[in-house]
Amino acid sequence: MRKYFIIDTSVLLYDKCSIHSFPGNDVIIPLVVLDELDRFKDKKSLVGENARYINRYLDGLRGRGSLHEGIEVENNQTIRVHIPGDAEPIPDALNPTSGDNKIIGTALLIRSRYPDSKVAVITKDINFRVKCDALNIPSEDYNKDRIVENERDLYKGYSDIEMDSSAILNEGYDKRLIDIENLDYNLYQNEFVTLKFESQSFLGQRVGDKIVKILDKESLDLDFVGVKPRSREQLFALNLLLDENIPLVSITGIAGSGKTFLTLMVGLEGIHSGRYDRIVITRNLQPVGRDIGYLPGSLDEKMGPWMSPIVDNFRQGLKDKDLTYFKGLKEKGKIEVAPLAFMRGRTFSNTFLILDEAQNATIHELKTVITRIGENSKIVLLGDVEQIDTPYIDTVSNGLSIISEKFKNEKLAGHVTLKKGERSNIATLASKII
Repeated sequence: MRKYFIIDTSVLLYDKCSIHSFPGNDVIIPLVVLDELDRFKDKKSLVGENARYINRYLDGLRGRGSLHEGIEVENNQTIRVHIPGDAEPIPDALNPTSGDNKIIGTALLIRSRYPDSKVAVITKDINFRVKCDALNIPSEDYNKDRIVENERDLYKGYSDIEMDSSAILNEGYDKRLIDIENLDYNLYQNEFVTLKFESQSFLGQRVGDKIVKILDKESLDLDFVGVKPRSREQLFALNLLLDENIPLVSITGIAGSGKTFLTLMVGLEGIHSGRYDRIVITRNLQPVGRDIGYLPGSLDEKMGPWMSPIVDNFRQGLKDKDLTYFKGLKEKGKIEVAPLAFMRGRTFSNTFLILDEAQNATIHELKTVITRIGENSKIVLLGDVEQIDTPYIDTVSNGLSIISEKFKNEKLAGHVTLKKGERSNIATLASKII
């Protein structure tokens, strides 16, 4: 049975490939959606690119038939632009000039025409889905990128295993590695593991087909910045950050768990040792539909409020009270601050790239940045998936969660979740109970 999917603007702006993602069914694009797309086509961000792609694709289809009548494309999917008429059944309680309400009218009309078929609105807008539900209109999120259903299923980056004897642990102490086949447990590439037997424990990391003993806090090469981990999870994070064979690292955790501080310190160590030429710091400034251009001032002034966490770490972590060291690094080009929207077309070689607040980016925005990484570089994605400010994404559908899941069995990537806050007792308590 063919299904009729009415696509909201939020879906097309979120993923340009969404227009191809309903094989064997009818995709209906209300005319008001094209109107809304037109307002985004001049944006320099990924949202603007998506709007332009949809416009060009639909324009290309015009040569194959009438969009009003519907055009069948290669995957047996039909794409049709719906023109509203006087008979559009928008409920009396709704404002008929609202874009969302016009789409609701389209859904009600299509359902009346095809009562025996499934008709659903596809939207990333949570409030829109709630409104549809109140009106008994089936609606769904666009879930193509969703990998897990619940946040409790998200990959942590480490496991704890209780052993039946001390034999395997002793092997690890002696050889500093354990054959993975000796463990009846599935571990992902670069996943950390704590093997326990009574009072003994062995901290290791899967590398290929071995469990390799990780660097302890006395062996970490961080003499310049003098940082020591305060928890087991921070030790895991530092092992990932210092590993030259892992160019993609993602770190999640509650506020104050040390994500930004540890990452920045490792980057500075890399600058001091000559491993990296520069540190590039970026983040997603605005939700979908807004870019940095509307903010007043120079680029540095525009970025200032969003770079405060980095500046705070220089002041407190490096005792750089007047930011002399920070400013000196910026003047020498050793530290660059750039908004996420400005990453397209660039290549980052010999660079330690920090993408802060990555939970506010979509998977498509993160793909844009990760594919910019050149030779001898590392990219670190940081964020708290419980604090998402961007519309249309949530704990499991944000880019940071998807990256950690998709890359969890890749040799070139590693992930760790920091559980404990280190900023202060009250900050940790607030994160838990509020």
